[in-house]
Amino acid sequence: MNIEILNMVEGARQAKGLTVVIDVFRAFSVTCYAFDGGAANVYSVGNLELAYRLKKEHPEYLLAGEREEKLPPGFDIGNSPSHVLKSKIQGKTLIHTTSAGTQGLVNAVNADEVLTGSFVNAEAIVHYIREKNPSHVALVCMGYGAKHPTEEDTFCAHYIRDRLKDKQPDFESMVTEIRATSGQRFFIAEKQDFAPETDFHLCLNLNRFRFVLRAHGKREPLFLEKIDIN
Repeated sequence: MNIEILNMVEGARQAKGLTVVIDVFRAFSVTCYAFDGGAANVYSVGNLELAYRLKKEHPEYLLAGEREEKLPPGFDIGNSPSHVLKSKIQGKTLIHTTSAGTQGLVNAVNADEVLTGSFVNAEAIVHYIREKNPSHVALVCMGYGAKHPTEEDTFCAHYIRDRLKDKQPDFESMVTEIRATSGQRFFIAEKQDFAPETDFHLCLNLNRFRFVLRAHGKREPLFLEKIDIN
């Protein structure tokens, strides 16, 4: 099994084989918490205007996501697992759009299969890949705003790669470095309404969920399918 690590939108476009698009803070942690909280469906889109159009066509859908971390006008839920846990999403369909994670999904057009990637279901992802046993795996780190690499996404890619090679990563050391670098923003007082400290801990709750999320389609909106791992 050949494993490559790629970065941001260009990396998503280059990705082939079984591809995992990684966004730990916070897109693909959010989608896991949403499904665990009873969301019926999640549609991922990159284009904000498309998200608004889908909402207009389906007023019962919930808009979830961010631009520059903050809640866009008219959105129901921020790109925050803390917000998800406080929201009534049981049986609801979410339209999810973000600056980084969903941009990677909609640009992974050359991949054979696309999963979302995060720490909260990392071991489930590893199990799924092992069962599929593809010849090629691409791990795409989306970074901050799909513009800058981040420690959490890079470490998540390293974690998945190392576990596929039967190595045991030092997750606690990863958390310590993330806290001192890219995770600092969750501990800033004036950001707590849209980047609460609880998100840091929820997104780094390693292997909380035993399912993977697989994206369907080559054009947005992409439908996310929840696949339970026994």
